[in-house]
Amino acid sequence: MKSYPLETIRHSAAHVMAAAVKQLFPDAKFDIGPATENGFYYDFDMEHRLVNEDLKAIEKVMKKLIGRRLPFERFEADREEAKKFLEGQPYKLERLADIPEGAAISFYRTGEFLDLCRGPHVENSGEIGAVKLLSIAGSYFRGDEKNKMLQRIYGTAFADEEELRAYLKQQEEAAKRDHRKLGQELDLFSFSDNVGPGLVLWHPKGAFIRNTFETFWREEHYKNGYQLLYTPHIGQSILWETSGHLDFYREGMYSPMEIDEKDYYVKPMNCPFHIEIYRSRLRSYRELPLRWAELGTVYRYEKSGALHGLLRVRGFTQDDSHIICTPEQIEDEIAEVLRFSLYIWNCFGFKEIKPYLSTRPAKAVGEPERWEKALVSLRKAIDKLGLECEVDEGGGAFYGPKIDLKVKDAIGREWQTATIQFDFNLPERFDMTYIGEDGRKHRPYMVHRALMGSLERFFGILIEQYAGAFPMWLAPEQARILPVSEKLHDYAQKLMLDLRGRGFRVEVDNRASSLGAKIKDARNDRIPYLLVVGEREAEDGSVAVRNRREGELGSMSVTQLAEKMRFEVDNKIV
Repeated sequence: MKSYPLETIRHSAAHVMAAAVKQLFPDAKFDIGPATENGFYYDFDMEHRLVNEDLKAIEKVMKKLIGRRLPFERFEADREEAKKFLEGQPYKLERLADIPEGAAISFYRTGEFLDLCRGPHVENSGEIGAVKLLSIAGSYFRGDEKNKMLQRIYGTAFADEEELRAYLKQQEEAAKRDHRKLGQELDLFSFSDNVGPGLVLWHPKGAFIRNTFETFWREEHYKNGYQLLYTPHIGQSILWETSGHLDFYREGMYSPMEIDEKDYYVKPMNCPFHIEIYRSRLRSYRELPLRWAELGTVYRYEKSGALHGLLRVRGFTQDDSHIICTPEQIEDEIAEVLRFSLYIWNCFGFKEIKPYLSTRPAKAVGEPERWEKALVSLRKAIDKLGLECEVDEGGGAFYGPKIDLKVKDAIGREWQTATIQFDFNLPERFDMTYIGEDGRKHRPYMVHRALMGSLERFFGILIEQYAGAFPMWLAPEQARILPVSEKLHDYAQKLMLDLRGRGFRVEVDNRASSLGAKIKDARNDRIPYLLVVGEREAEDGSVAVRNRREGELGSMSVTQLAEKMRFEVDNKIV
């Protein structure tokens, strides 16, 4: 059997799924059915309201069509012919109208199913491999809430059953780790319709964890030569006109408010504010490089259908940094940023990290020589750390090349995390300069850098990485004392105060429940240390220790326990 890219297999599976839907629901109107990163989907408009039981029936028909090895036959048509082929399919006709005059209009026929499509596809349905339909969702036509809601079926496809089984097992584990489910179970965060979609409410435990990694972030930035900034949440329209956001990003910004007859916008980015600090006085080459960082909260409009727990929100805090330096300094600065990024993610237990280098797109600002120098700096930084990277040709932003870091989590999923982004645009727009050694004005290089991305998304990734079982240094409750009877409450209280005095976060479970019930609840709460105290422990001044990672550790003195816990915290054992 010929080998095909997964994208081709999945796009072909989407066509077969649409053919199966057409057989079962002849009145269905079709929109699009693309391949995605993890599978495929197709959007339908029909009277029948799909339920999960329908997926089994559709999948059964799909497997029959796959077994028939139906060829994917491509042909082209002129616009009038295409309209006839698509008669009765209003969504397809709208898609047809999107095709520019003079461009090829291509169709693919699979058995009795005909689809407007660019391809490519496998040669015949038998080469699709293994398929599985996963879920049903709603989706507005063209992603616009003003349009009709369509029904979307998600599925996935792989070259063989073994790969499919591995993926489904990973998805099963991912469902257990879903940060939205665990966030509710562990009382970490919530959303409120009264507050608004995509705006996070941090509960005490979640806020504690956030404060802990924010403190770590600040300490590490100071250690690594950064200076921290604070900037306002709003700015006048002239700021966003100068930066270009009102021209290029207006739909992602919230409506202005009028203050003193001037328009102000809630900030979608922190960078213009950092630039204004730079421009507050004349700068010399002797001051550079400047490494400025901020935990800056920004607000961006996202369509409601795109919102997803903590991973896609409308208000979020970026761990934003801007490095302003001379051309001669840029190579060392990029290498240092990359090293620092890897260090931060390693501290949270992520070991498989891969850089992706994005190069100059067709439309770009800045002289080609500056782009080339920037790309050389990015490549050298990657090589210096001995990392293998993938190159995304033409994938850079119009204002500069970049490195994206992607990490693999505990179950093998890849997450886009840190970004190191050159910017040739804003220094020009804001006329940023410094006085060089020659006494003349020069344009500095500017690099945008985010290590965690947004704290909300970072926290969501951490919840899923740890399956809610946060390591000792992050856990809001590090140990729970479980007295076996009421008469031991005084000893448990004394032990709690002793450990709290040594800097640990400890609680006592004094409920009139059995020890087994207390242990079960503590495990469900993912507490790192369970400290059982009975009469013998009270007499000895000791404690029976159960560690979440290591199991039963037996009896320890309070000093021994504190030393073990301190080692785990100080070394950030994951």
